[in-house]
Amino acid sequence: MASGAEEWSTEHINDYESLISTTDVELLKRAWRNEKAAPELLPFEEALVKRAKEQIQLMEETVDEFAESGHDPLIASLYQMDVDRAQFLLRSYLRVRLQKIEKFMFYIWKSDTYRNRLSIEEEKFTQRCISDIGKHLEETVLSKLPENYQSVLKQSLISEEDDMVPEPQLDTFVVAKCERATRPLFLDGSRQSAGFDSRDDHFQMVPGDLCILRYRPFQEELMSGNISLV
Repeated sequence: MASGAEEWSTEHINDYESLISTTDVELLKRAWRNEKAAPELLPFEEALVKRAKEQIQLMEETVDEFAESGHDPLIASLYQMDVDRAQFLLRSYLRVRLQKIEKFMFYIWKSDTYRNRLSIEEEKFTQRCISDIGKHLEETVLSKLPENYQSVLKQSLISEEDDMVPEPQLDTFVVAKCERATRPLFLDGSRQSAGFDSRDDHFQMVPGDLCILRYRPFQEELMSGNISLV
């Protein structure tokens, strides 16, 4: 019995430590922070979410085996805390995306760029939300208004744009941390040009920098992983 416990503690614990030391949990934490701080819906981290789900399942199985092996329950509970932390990050990441979808559903649905950032499940959720909201507004409010004011998307039928659809405010300020050196950018969002050296409004971040900046000019840097939001 003792030899079995010794074998478990040397082999399985090493495997568990290797499992939780992988970077997926940290990547999930970064994805959650980025999604929470960004004013727009970011691309869905499909591969990362899939790996996180698989990793959580393996961690749960490992914790169960550890608890059943007769080891100190306190150690098993400490390992369970790692599982709970990973589950919290995954649920929080998915939840904040759903909150953005609910807020910008009409804008997301009419934009191919944003629709391509949805997962399959999120796309179904968006369709259902739009259908339910539209039906609810039609039955409770719009059907009682004059014909020119019965649009869900426009203040009136003579409006040229969908002026009732909330849009992400890309010019809002965010706190960003540099992970990799960014390319030189002007604060108006333009890229390096021939006259770059003659302008004094350019900006470049190096690893470790922490800055408060306007989101739009550094949007691509976030997508490429050069910066993260905090």
